[in-house]
Amino acid sequence: MWDRLTEFFVEGGLVMWPLMIASVVAVAVIIERSLALRRNMVIGPKLATAIEKLRPGDSSTRLAVLAETDSTALGTIVRVALNHIEWPRSENVEAVQTRARSEAVKLEHGLIALEIVVGISPLLGLLGTINGLKHLFKGIGQIVAEGETSNMGIGISYALNTTFFGLLIAIVALIGWSYFNRKVERMVVEMESMLSDLLSKLYRNTADDTTVHRANERAHNVQ
Repeated sequence: MWDRLTEFFVEGGLVMWPLMIASVVAVAVIIERSLALRRNMVIGPKLATAIEKLRPGDSSTRLAVLAETDSTALGTIVRVALNHIEWPRSENVEAVQTRARSEAVKLEHGLIALEIVVGISPLLGLLGTINGLKHLFKGIGQIVAEGETSNMGIGISYALNTTFFGLLIAIVALIGWSYFNRKVERMVVEMESMLSDLLSKLYRNTADDTTVHRANERAHNVQ
């Protein structure tokens, strides 16, 4: 088996080396993101439960304690919200959104590498095939003169090795990129929902909400 693999790579020529590097990068990113994007590594289950159970007017002390010991993305964003609780709601929301965008970028770490591999692998494979066919057609006169036309088919088969390998790498990388990209989107939406609920509970009885309520009442009376 190893002899066949070695022969396959040798027949592919020099382009096989960058393709091998691309395959290693793709596999490494897929493994790393598989571990990093586990739900409990992004959204702490205890903190999520605490946010869900929090009622308007309740003390946020227990939530703050949980957030301080939570190293997940959700924990980081909740700490920002609680640290700026004295700020007006609109300013706190802006601070939370800024931090949330930063955490979303961290979750997407490495996915750009998969996207590059998806784009470059088929091109490298095609480059290797064209290079192989160029050398094959260069000696086609000698092959025909010697009557060994079967060698032409073997040469074409060798030249296609890089295209096959490049497409295989691109398919695997594309599957990984699509899966992780969708997973990040789902978790970001879930965190946005939790944080919106949290801010709503924290500011339910604040002056900001009272002011808005009075403004709505005045608008209703005018109508």
